[in-house]
Amino acid sequence: MSNRTTSPLRQYGAALRIFIAMTVILGLIYPLLMTLLSQSMFNANADGSLIYRDGEIVGSDLIGQEFTRPIITDGQPTLDSAGNPAREPDPAYFQSRPSVAGEGYDPLATSASNLGPENDTLIREIERRRAFAADFDGIPPQEVAPDALLASGSGLDPHISPTYARQQVSRVASERGLAEVQVHHLVDEYTQRRVLGFLGEPRVNVLELNLALDELDG
Repeated sequence: MSNRTTSPLRQYGAALRIFIAMTVILGLIYPLLMTLLSQSMFNANADGSLIYRDGEIVGSDLIGQEFTRPIITDGQPTLDSAGNPAREPDPAYFQSRPSVAGEGYDPLATSASNLGPENDTLIREIERRRAFAADFDGIPPQEVAPDALLASGSGLDPHISPTYARQQVSRVASERGLAEVQVHHLVDEYTQRRVLGFLGEPRVNVLELNLALDELDG
């Protein structure tokens, strides 16, 4: 009778000791060790791959963002339905691909639309984006790059294709009074090649390109 009582207690005690040990090892020691290693060896990456300009954070090279300007009407800022200053895409900057993560590029609401290719809502949105991009960049609608029409799966993609970047060169150069060849060279310089030469596709980080554009423009 004594053995039957003691055996379960010993099992519970062993389980409790394992629970405490694994909590300390995996819940404390391992995270602290990984934090120490990442901060000492990959400090910028561990802190979010933040990008600074003039000592201020302007974004991250891992998360896309909008490049907009206030809408001014008769010398006054236009307000949206919530009473906040309305904004529009800034033609002097390269634009990111669309995002449906929250209000756009929200890391707390990362998502895709999850709409199928025959969904009427998605089709209408693609056509709206096509018409806007064609008018904004001054090109025929059939020449609009695919990533100007479709949001990424995460809604946070900081990159666009070289095709979409080149589509915007004429507009950006005209707005800034630069030669198109200068802006084309900048796009080529900031085009990242395939990883290891065969993984993924060539891509352009929009924030890094726009910051380089500002430096080129003085």
